[in-house]
Amino acid sequence: MAYFDVVIAGGAVVGSAAAYFLSAHPGFTGSVLVLEADPSYASCATTRSLASIRHQFSTPGNIRMSQFGSRFIAQAGEWLAVDGVAPDVGFHAAGYLFLASADGLAALQANHGVQRQCGVDVALLDRQALALRFPWLHTQDLAAGSLGLSGEGWLDAHSLMHALRRKAIAQGVVYRAARVAQLRRQGERITAVQLQDGSEVACGAVVNAAGTGAAALAATAGIDLPVQSRKRCVFFFHSPAQLPHSHLVIDPGGVYFRPEGAGFLCGVALPEDQDPECFDFEVQHTLFEETIWPALARRVPGFEALRVQHAWAGHYDVNTLDQNLILGAHPAVSNLLFANGFSGHGLQQSPAVGRALAELLVAGRFETLDLSAFGWQRVIDGRPMREINVV
Repeated sequence: MAYFDVVIAGGAVVGSAAAYFLSAHPGFTGSVLVLEADPSYASCATTRSLASIRHQFSTPGNIRMSQFGSRFIAQAGEWLAVDGVAPDVGFHAAGYLFLASADGLAALQANHGVQRQCGVDVALLDRQALALRFPWLHTQDLAAGSLGLSGEGWLDAHSLMHALRRKAIAQGVVYRAARVAQLRRQGERITAVQLQDGSEVACGAVVNAAGTGAAALAATAGIDLPVQSRKRCVFFFHSPAQLPHSHLVIDPGGVYFRPEGAGFLCGVALPEDQDPECFDFEVQHTLFEETIWPALARRVPGFEALRVQHAWAGHYDVNTLDQNLILGAHPAVSNLLFANGFSGHGLQQSPAVGRALAELLVAGRFETLDLSAFGWQRVIDGRPMREINVV
């Protein structure tokens, strides 16, 4: 039976970030195997995401993870170069613009206070300031908006993921196309992983970075992971409207849009009672017609004449307790580490989480950024750590 010091289940952006940071850690000299069921990455959350990064969260931990993500992306060409070839992850700097009605003003102001304490470069704009800065925006029903001034934007998710993967391989990590079917547990440790073809790989530690498959994998070790797959649809449309200096705009009702090439991308997260667990990739066109388009037309009058060109569906691995990451080892299984339940924030948080996993595996503790608040204890205790700004 083959043996690896660390086996990572899932080779998309989170698993590859963990592989990169672990193999680059000066205190690590072991072997790493990444097992990815779909090496084409055609259906993974990473490549079907909106590929954006923001600092405008309501909790310090999420803010600081994305702040590190921004720094990492800015230096990706240097950190992830292989044989002198630096990757281009296509980062486009443009802040998020969170809009609030009178009902949402208090929350927007509270979030702004937390963000400023964490050093986020963000401005709180009243209705008059919004109207002056964005004349194409309907502002009569708005109370304020929160605009990211630096560090936020969007990028090429495919390029970042493959740059992490290439660099990890260059540093000695082994990738294999295979699905982990079962975790072999003896007492408080995982001793091996069984693959779908029946073969096994012995291991010193396992990282569960299996995305929407993470809960099923955890169950094979007797652990109940509160993560479900929730479908998200993204629509690309053209419009005659001219929106100079457009950002990623989040309407008070949750509909969002941002520029993309000659058009715009948009979508919305459904209310929890209308958002069941789902694994299919069927686009919900009625969602656009009944919910998204009316909201877009109200917010930007020029969007009344828009035309959808194409659309796709992907999935979030949603933490049903509090829509926040679950990170680190479960108290019952010391060598099984989790990085799950990102709830749509996996791409932007992957550098910080990959670094954190490497630190936990090598030093047994967080060495740079304390992310203990995202550990298992709150899940076991049923103490949600609410993140208000979930898009």
